[in-house]
Amino acid sequence: MGEPKNLAEDLLQDPHRVSALLREEGPARKVRMPRGLVVWIVTGYAEARAILADPRVAKDPVAIQRLFERDGFESAADSAVRALGAHMLNSDPPDHTRLRKLVNQAFTSRTVSRLRPRIEQITAELLDGIGDAERVDLLPAFAVPLPIRVICELLGVHAGDQSAFASWSNTMLAWSTPEELQAAAAKMHAYLVGLIEEKRAEPADDLLSGLILASDEGDSLSADELLAMAFLLLVAGFETTVNLIANSVLALLREPDQLAALRADPALLSGAVEEFLRYDGAVHLATIRFTKEAVPVGDVEIPAGEFVLVSLLGANRDGGRFEDPHRLDVKRSAAGHLAFGHGIHYCVGAPLARLEAEIALRGLLERFPALGLDAEPETLRWRESALVHGLETLPVRLR
Repeated sequence: MGEPKNLAEDLLQDPHRVSALLREEGPARKVRMPRGLVVWIVTGYAEARAILADPRVAKDPVAIQRLFERDGFESAADSAVRALGAHMLNSDPPDHTRLRKLVNQAFTSRTVSRLRPRIEQITAELLDGIGDAERVDLLPAFAVPLPIRVICELLGVHAGDQSAFASWSNTMLAWSTPEELQAAAAKMHAYLVGLIEEKRAEPADDLLSGLILASDEGDSLSADELLAMAFLLLVAGFETTVNLIANSVLALLREPDQLAALRADPALLSGAVEEFLRYDGAVHLATIRFTKEAVPVGDVEIPAGEFVLVSLLGANRDGGRFEDPHRLDVKRSAAGHLAFGHGIHYCVGAPLARLEAEIALRGLLERFPALGLDAEPETLRWRESALVHGLETLPVRLR
């Protein structure tokens, strides 16, 4: 493959164009990321799906750290960062299997459906709060607080702590400096330690109390695993949904014919959420993996000991899998998209994200028939994160 292709910051600001260019060169391409790390990026749909389920492509954080050091990258991970990152998304079987089993029941479609009345109530309260405004930034006004309130209530985080938690999470998922990352992680770590101690002393009817009970009854969840699990569920439980809601609204406001079709037939909404996930999902590059042995991808072979990043955005715009992939079509059958990943690390919170997005979009479109974008699309900026694909702001006109 020769020298890696150098990627610039437009990887974040124009990921669909960059992914399309990479895919023209093949389903997997060796690249140098904007901050210097050399990785293989997989952009083909079939190849991405295969890599996400391939046991030869692993997530062992200890081995990944050694590879970082091999490539001359010093770790920004202090004890708090490492502790928060030791969760099931960064683990392989058998640890992953054991950890996932503990939370699967909390996020089944049947269990999540019981949350519908509360999600609808929170949605209505937030829409009431902005109902008299002519213009708002939809992110802080609606798209951010809805999923934060839902996941924090589900796990048992106090209402007054939710905004601070969101700020720490944003810093940890962005391309922050090592100092910023460590400071946010330290605050998050201290908060979660205190919250776990509180729930252990006074259990409540929430998911975190349930995980503590499972741990205390010998269900092989250590104190460190409990902390990391709480962090993962809280962050993943709202970050992806925030961006799903906002990205979906932007997509509709940029395509008036699709917005009109959805308004004319609200029954399309459930299927449309799948198309929003495919068209402009909330995750760009799936969390980092490495090859334990040589792995063929298309007509190339990724050697052992190489970093691999799967572009979920790129795979979902692969014309070999989805016809006319760059066109938003709320009537399309988008089944099989990879927005939530694939294989053993498929997003455990997918049913909750789907439900929240459907309720949020339905409420927003019903409440504001004249909803429109209040900025030129090209002026909007995407967050400085290779993981989450989300807007910095979303200015809208409500009437």
